[in-house]
Amino acid sequence: MNKEIDFETYLIISYGKFEIFLLDIKNHKDIYQEEFKFRDVSEKLDFNLLNNFLENNIFKIEKLSGNFVNNINIVIENKSILTSNIGIKKKNYTGEITDIILESMLTDVKDLFKENYNQYKLIHMIIDKYIIDGVSYSFFQDQISNDEICLEIKFFSIPNLLILEIENILKKYQIQINNILDKGYVKDFFFDKQLDISQMVHNLKNGMNKNEIQITSKPSKKLGFFEKFFQLFD
Repeated sequence: MNKEIDFETYLIISYGKFEIFLLDIKNHKDIYQEEFKFRDVSEKLDFNLLNNFLENNIFKIEKLSGNFVNNINIVIENKSILTSNIGIKKKNYTGEITDIILESMLTDVKDLFKENYNQYKLIHMIIDKYIIDGVSYSFFQDQISNDEICLEIKFFSIPNLLILEIENILKKYQIQINNILDKGYVKDFFFDKQLDISQMVHNLKNGMNKNEIQITSKPSKKLGFFEKFFQLFD
């Protein structure tokens, strides 16, 4: 494992505060952490302050890790983040709920969301409920057969314009965005856990929420049923 993979960088953008972390993945601990608090009246992201914060910390992180920061994980708290819910129902004439049926439903509802919210980037897609034969389940039941299944899915999305503005700041440091996560969702999922937010995000990125659909650009390896079910490819 090289140094770049040994470490992950996390930028937290909140109302009145910026934070940055360098996480040592191997030892599951932060080896660098810095925050900057400021008076936030308008709840609008101050890009000059963000640029100054990055300028004061990126080179310190690179020196400490012994490698350039090429990509970064962003956790953001912003009122422009859109939360929406969509339900989808599908008839199943074979009586067996297969991976093909579930993948088809998830792909259809993702495409429906993207068609209706094309000015937003989807950052979280989470199955809230599986409804089979009128019974609601929190997790997928692979031993149940029925001729109809309904999924209730929650979406978190962020305006493309806001992403572009953040990307323009990061370009000055030759940094690309790896992942974007909603801070409220991260905190709610780990509400009873004593973890740094960098550790929370690392766990979520690696599939800790079994009901979150991981949206990736392409498959990196041959996937089994449950891995494939919870990954959708753009």
